[in-house]
Amino acid sequence: MLPISYTNLNSSRITRDGTASSASRYRRLIPEYFRRIFHYPQMDIEYTFWIMFYLCFNPSRVYRVTSWHKQTKNQWARDDPAFAVILVFFMAIASMSYAITFHFLSFLNVIKVMFWAVFVDFITVGLLIATIGWWVTNKFLRVSVHNHSVDQSVEWLYAFDIHCNSFFPLFIILYVVQFFLLPILLSNSLFAAILSNTLYIIGFSYYYYVTFLGYNALPFLQHTVVFLYPIGILFALYIVSVVMGKNLTVSIINFYFGFQL
Repeated sequence: MLPISYTNLNSSRITRDGTASSASRYRRLIPEYFRRIFHYPQMDIEYTFWIMFYLCFNPSRVYRVTSWHKQTKNQWARDDPAFAVILVFFMAIASMSYAITFHFLSFLNVIKVMFWAVFVDFITVGLLIATIGWWVTNKFLRVSVHNHSVDQSVEWLYAFDIHCNSFFPLFIILYVVQFFLLPILLSNSLFAAILSNTLYIIGFSYYYYVTFLGYNALPFLQHTVVFLYPIGILFALYIVSVVMGKNLTVSIINFYFGFQL
């Protein structure tokens, strides 16, 4: 058994360093997270669908469970990639459905639409947003700690979890609901423009709201209300788009498929 003096010394060092042990544990978590992507039996599919359901109807409950996860596994981030994997699968199916609907039927065109939706809209933009959120929260929003307290920090993988959680309701609204409303949304009318733009403001406002809940669940962060500020900008843009008669669904379809509706 190690001497008491050594244990206390080591404990003090970790306390002064703040995140020494957590950083080491986090470095081990990243390879494990990606390794489990290729091991379906290790994924908790039932729990993932539970999260997806409550993200749409009671997202605050999801982050209460996140707090319990911290207590049991001593990390905020999920160690199970099932959520991201299932969401990528859903997005691939949805983007393929759009490609078929708009007669983008060649194999390369379908792959192009799927690639753009999954690897640009979700993954690349998500990595960027998660990194910005991770940097901003650790740099500006952490609560000052006392000299003998452990200095906690936001895990990058948790920031990416927040993006995944926030993106799922947006996916439901702007990929699924919008798809079934296309006959209405693509009509040349003011009602179609208002309905389309309303879907977009609801989807992106919900994204920022769930993002706020994710960071607000961390007890060592303060002023997390800043993640709600973009919603005000969205409402201003919404009013401008309605006044101008801009239909965002038409604009997005034109961008993705390269033709004018």
